[in-house]
Amino acid sequence: MNRPEPIQVVKQRRDAALRALIDGVPYIRFLGIAFDRRGDELTGVLHYDDKLIGNPALPALHGGVTAAFLEVTAIVTLSWAMLWDDLEAGRLEPEGLTFDTLPRLPKTIDFSVDYLRSGLPRDAYARARVNRSGRRYASVHVEGWQDNRDRLFAQATGHFLMPPRA
Repeated sequence: MNRPEPIQVVKQRRDAALRALIDGVPYIRFLGIAFDRRGDELTGVLHYDDKLIGNPALPALHGGVTAAFLEVTAIVTLSWAMLWDDLEAGRLEPEGLTFDTLPRLPKTIDFSVDYLRSGLPRDAYARARVNRSGRRYASVHVEGWQDNRDRLFAQATGHFLMPPRA
């Protein structure tokens, strides 16, 4: 019987795949979005920056930034779900992972955002749930919050065209 891989090797492979996935999109870096990974679950983190304010009188996060944050979280979570099996089976090697070697990202068909309250000038968090993912189409629901997970400031539903699998 084969011995299981050391946990550090597994974590390094997972972290390298996630890093390759998000480092290839400059807009993610521009907005300051990071991802906290716990196993196969991702939490998007929008780090606060003054450039993200849309209404300085309140101040409140710009609605476009909120929508982009939720959409990025949905796309990265969907891509992460696609990669998970290859990653866990060891078919992806951490040394050779780049944005160019990973499968293409899903394309947005439509994305509908519900703004539930103003986004405050502080860090925001989001989690996406893949409702359905097939060979060609996926449906994802995303929830965004700031201080309290039960007090959402925005939520969204998106439909995506899935990239062809190799």
